[in-house]
Amino acid sequence: MCSHYEAPENDRLLAGFGVAPESQMPIDLWPMCTGPFIRLQKKEAVEDGFPEFEALTGQFGLLPFWAKDRKLGRQTYNCRSETGNTKPSFRSAWKKGQKCVIPTAAFFEPDWRSGKAVPTRITRTDGGVMAVAGLWDQWKDADGQVLHSYTMLTINADSHPFMKAFHKPSDEKRSIVILPNGLIKDWLNSSVEQTMDFMQPYPADRLMVDNRTG
Repeated sequence: MCSHYEAPENDRLLAGFGVAPESQMPIDLWPMCTGPFIRLQKKEAVEDGFPEFEALTGQFGLLPFWAKDRKLGRQTYNCRSETGNTKPSFRSAWKKGQKCVIPTAAFFEPDWRSGKAVPTRITRTDGGVMAVAGLWDQWKDADGQVLHSYTMLTINADSHPFMKAFHKPSDEKRSIVILPNGLIKDWLNSSVEQTMDFMQPYPADRLMVDNRTG
């Protein structure tokens, strides 16, 4: 499961998606931090000349409408794709098809092969921005202020040649869902019934360990 990642800088978001938040957000992100996510622009806005993508900022850690406070986000930063349509925290966003992409420059996982956890920075081999499949939602606080939030979708990675090296030996291995660039629009346009079709492992030879740690 991914609880720590780096968001790309705005110039990279603009290059990849044509949109970016109005101001540069923090790069180093943990649950309950505010980061960028990408969703499709409303059809009416596109017809009026707006870009097809929309860049928003929200809490890393999804907040369903019934959440009492933001702290629930400490438990909802990842969504198991196998149970996303039934878990109370995620099922509303799942069934409404509130899909997004979380732009990710790098993510961190603990490597236990030495016998102890070593935080390890993982990137694409070509240095490109990773498009992580996610869900978004919006929530109102006690003052009526609207807060967007998002979660990263995950899949089993017990047999993945690269991702199986991370987390404790006795734990199930998981991986965030990284979308190939050519499927980003397809993911955002897909129906609820097609969601699981995109829950596929990213090719191991396109991921690498960066020498920097976090």
